[in-house]
Amino acid sequence: MDTMTDPSPMVELRFRIINHLSHLYPNTDVDSLCDEVIAIMGFKSDYHPSHPFENHWDERDIAVITYADTIVETGVKPLHSLKDFFCQHLSDIASIVHVLPFYPFSSDDGFAVVDYLQVEERLGTWQDIGELTRHFKLMADLVINHCSSQSQWFLNFLEDMEPGRDYFVTVGLEDDLSQVVRPRTSPLLKKVETAAGERHVWCTFSHDQVDLDFANPRVLLEFIKIVAFYLRSGVDIFRLDAIAFVWKIIGTDCLNLPQTHEIVRLLRTLVEHTNPDALLITETNIPNRENLSYFGNANEAHIIYNFSLPPLLVNTLITGDCQYLRTWMMSMPPARNGTTYLNFIASHDGLGLRPAEGLLSDEEILVLAETLQKFGGHISWRALNHNSPEARPYEINISLYDALQGTVKGSDSYNHERFLCAHAIMLALEGIPAFYFHSLVATHNDNEKLQRTGHNRAINRHNWDRALLEQQLNNGSEHQRVFEALTRLIKIRKANPCFHPNATQFTLHLPGTDNLNRIFAFWRQSIDRQQNVFCLYNVTDQAQTISLCDLNLINTDDWFDLVTGNEHADLQAKVHLAPYEFIWLANTAA
Repeated sequence: MDTMTDPSPMVELRFRIINHLSHLYPNTDVDSLCDEVIAIMGFKSDYHPSHPFENHWDERDIAVITYADTIVETGVKPLHSLKDFFCQHLSDIASIVHVLPFYPFSSDDGFAVVDYLQVEERLGTWQDIGELTRHFKLMADLVINHCSSQSQWFLNFLEDMEPGRDYFVTVGLEDDLSQVVRPRTSPLLKKVETAAGERHVWCTFSHDQVDLDFANPRVLLEFIKIVAFYLRSGVDIFRLDAIAFVWKIIGTDCLNLPQTHEIVRLLRTLVEHTNPDALLITETNIPNRENLSYFGNANEAHIIYNFSLPPLLVNTLITGDCQYLRTWMMSMPPARNGTTYLNFIASHDGLGLRPAEGLLSDEEILVLAETLQKFGGHISWRALNHNSPEARPYEINISLYDALQGTVKGSDSYNHERFLCAHAIMLALEGIPAFYFHSLVATHNDNEKLQRTGHNRAINRHNWDRALLEQQLNNGSEHQRVFEALTRLIKIRKANPCFHPNATQFTLHLPGTDNLNRIFAFWRQSIDRQQNVFCLYNVTDQAQTISLCDLNLINTDDWFDLVTGNEHADLQAKVHLAPYEFIWLANTAA
């Protein structure tokens, strides 16, 4: 057939790539650049991308976030220990494992990458990574905004040599950087002496993490090579780290620029035409509306982090008031098919506060931060802009288990119940749940590591001795209690189609002003509309009562609590919820 009327898949793919490149590099020979991209990716002619509205996930998908060396044992490479432990303890609950950067690095626990194509020797080998991919879908970081000042690229930059000579963002001291949004308080610019003279390089995060210049198409090609290598190595999900900062234009805030979104769209095209099941997830720890923009028109990220969930949920549980969480839930658009949210409430970075901006007042954010400080947390700060000495709290560094040890009134005896309630909310929400490994096993603040490293984030990056952890999971400890309780809830979720990431969700307003903000409630319905679950949570340290008649349950169905198995036959009855107790009220058709 005439390719003008019925283009072959490769002709169409080439057209798409050229379109992306034309938006990024309008003054470049994009035809030649496209040839290089196609040669790097090595597309197979029989590969077709999945439909943009096809879901690659269901209610059985659970992610676990971990460092490669979270589990350590003498004489064994950490990646091997991790795979062995996860296969033994998590094989029936987790489908996705996000191993945080496992490449050679110089700082920031992996996010200052020295060599993107190697596995840190101390951690293991690509063979160990391959073994992990045999059992789980692997999410890996594409640390795309910056690389280590010890990388060969930057060393070449200092020597004015290729490759690297023009790989980094450099600016003059006279340039207007007043609008640049900062996630840190360190100076934005770093003065360096190069073979070509004194230069000032851009460092969004630290002076050991130097920002790459994607206005240079050679930098883009380097990362396309990395993407192609990771795909061949079994990476299923690409986490685009700090992607919002990746393109710079002097005189702007250099955040979420149109070119940044175009890069995401290009990577989406390349990845899905190489492996139709490969996915992109954008890591954009920014206010909620900006975060949502990375779905694009179902042509950017398949998955975005629900960054506002952690601070709003923790705030709900320490104040006993779900007003802000409920209001936010009502404003969140349902993710269209082919896209979804990644729900998490703890991570390696801490409790981010920027996603709460505009949702909580400055005063409420400070109360949240100060409360968690009393529970052993530490505050990391950010500068308002390049020139401003003023700073705001950026994140709270604390283990989630310790963060939920009490309320604004202080510590209490409901740590376990409050912690389970938080995860029960996360598990039931629209989207894919992601557990930070240390939450699964109720790890406390690692104050020794904090003191040893001097880095606030180290408090929630404990390295478990495997033998000790195995012992703790079998001796009736709080670690075992939490792990077994969460495992049970995960298995309940995985068995119910109402918890499909794209199943219908509606936020509920239960009548009665006495408990409106004390009971957090929402309704989920399976995609085939045959099953329903009403999820009700007491978010306070006081007993609460709800009337089933307020839910308007269908009286021809049988209703029971998925958590306890108890039947609720009297639909006019009242249900009493102890502090932080919850029910998942489900139907079976009569």
